[in-house]
Amino acid sequence: MKRLVILGFGGYGKTIEDVVLSAELYDEIIFLDDGSSDKRVCGKCTDFEKYIDADTHFYPAFGNNTLRIKWIDTLLEKGAFVPTIIHPQAYVSKNAVIGVGCTVLPNATVNVTAVLGKGCIVNFGAVVDHDVVIGDGVHLCLNCAVKAYNHIPPYSKIEAGKIILNNTFKQEN
Repeated sequence: MKRLVILGFGGYGKTIEDVVLSAELYDEIIFLDDGSSDKRVCGKCTDFEKYIDADTHFYPAFGNNTLRIKWIDTLLEKGAFVPTIIHPQAYVSKNAVIGVGCTVLPNATVNVTAVLGKGCIVNFGAVVDHDVVIGDGVHLCLNCAVKAYNHIPPYSKIEAGKIILNNTFKQEN
């Protein structure tokens, strides 16, 4: 039986739950959250270690990009498995590189030779075009598009509906 422990019971945590339920990716879902008294929350985020086993995955569902990466690093250091969640209704090229802890939500596209760093969110309907490099912890909001040959810096947030034209962002040397 595969279990997912979602750290964070906010909007993003509930979105991850909904996506993995609709895609039937896990048999059981548990929430950990430091600020919620909801009956579905089984403890604080720091309680995660008691759930580590071979059949359990952990996803830090925090909208704060820096916090999400910090938790991914903590989980990995403790030997927890952090999945990359790709919904079956998303298109991800076989020639794209997707980092650990990324989420690619329904109707999103990650095109050929695109690279996503760890912990990125490619939200509903977002498009990452060919030859784009997305840094760690980037959040691409609903229906935004990052056109070809861009390098989006780590921890950036591209707002809903925004279109990043070709060659707009370049990697600094």
